[in-house]
Amino acid sequence: MRRRAKFLLVSVAACVAAVVLASPASAANAHFKSKPAVSFTDQGLFLSSSGAITGLGNGDVVITLTATGQPVATCTNPSGATQPPGQNPAQITLTGVEQIPSADIKNGNLSFTVNTAGPVTPVPGAPGCPNRQWTENITDVSFSSATITVYQPCTDTVPPISCAVVLQQTFTL
Repeated sequence: MRRRAKFLLVSVAACVAAVVLASPASAANAHFKSKPAVSFTDQGLFLSSSGAITGLGNGDVVITLTATGQPVATCTNPSGATQPPGQNPAQITLTGVEQIPSADIKNGNLSFTVNTAGPVTPVPGAPGCPNRQWTENITDVSFSSATITVYQPCTDTVPPISCAVVLQQTFTL
């Protein structure tokens, strides 16, 4: 009986080991690699971010950049002649997604660049202008914060992304 129990225990352990070893490795300690960890460049209507991550596992990576900012806009009346100063639309949030194949990860390291999309302009309904007949165009965005989120393994590139988060950090700009 002892021999049978020992055989059963060894068999179960072998099965568990096979399942664990057959599953793809995931990031155990993903973190930004160097200082400064991430750089941001205000491109006027969108934000660009670059950096390096280490501690990644196997599998494709998806990186999102979500930035919040105050747009600067002009309001133009229907005749095109007037652009009154001081028209400031509400704060906006812009997002960008970058998918990086696992082949680009070298020894757990990855360099990345990701950009947000630009804002919708002209702004539908011109809510920051005197009335809906005017045209509201965003000419710049003053970004105040950004969040970088790293997902792995992941191939989902349509927010909200439904993959495991391995790294997330918010930066004040």
